[in-house]
Amino acid sequence: MAKLKLDLHDIFNKGRDIDRALNEIMEEAVDKRIPIVEIIPGKGSGQLKKKVIRFLQQPHIKRMYHRIDKDSDNFGRLFVRFKH
Repeated sequence: MAKLKLDLHDIFNKGRDIDRALNEIMEEAVDKRIPIVEIIPGKGSGQLKKKVIRFLQQPHIKRMYHRIDKDSDNFGRLFVRFKH
């Protein structure tokens, strides 16, 4: 199954870069009809994960995907699932 992966460790402190990276991967998933995007905000303080979730909950972004799953084995990872 095709999957895209976005690891935010390298840009965790650059807000605009994070938004751009999230936008790009969401659009790529829609364009290429990829069913899952794995986003890795990492464990840290949890602030980055909250930022990612806030980004995903914006109405214009929320329309793009079906649901978000949190990884039960790895707190620092989210899966965004698409229904194309």
